[in-house]
Amino acid sequence: MAFLPEEARELPPPPLVNKVSAWLGAAGWAAALLGNGFSQRPVLTAGVHRQILFATVGWFVGYFLAKRTEYIHAKQDREMFEYIRHHPEDFKTAGKKRIGELLEDFIPNR
Repeated sequence: MAFLPEEARELPPPPLVNKVSAWLGAAGWAAALLGNGFSQRPVLTAGVHRQILFATVGWFVGYFLAKRTEYIHAKQDREMFEYIRHHPEDFKTAGKKRIGELLEDFIPNR
């Protein structure tokens, strides 16, 4: 199975700045910092190009994961609504009740 099927193109794209992208971009940057720390180089100043690369790769992986998540949720919603449409007897709406019908009569205990 492909990462995203062709029917996923019909969905609107997620925003470029989203929670998943931000977290994975930060995780990529932290991975570059940890790599510097483990190889006993200055953590923030060594390999700035690698830090930018890791953060960018993490950001774009997060974007495509967000896109896949939206596709999976849209597919589940479509299947659920299709089931509800084909089986209306399982999803009957209850008649409206007034608040007085829902509450029991108040009888004080003395």
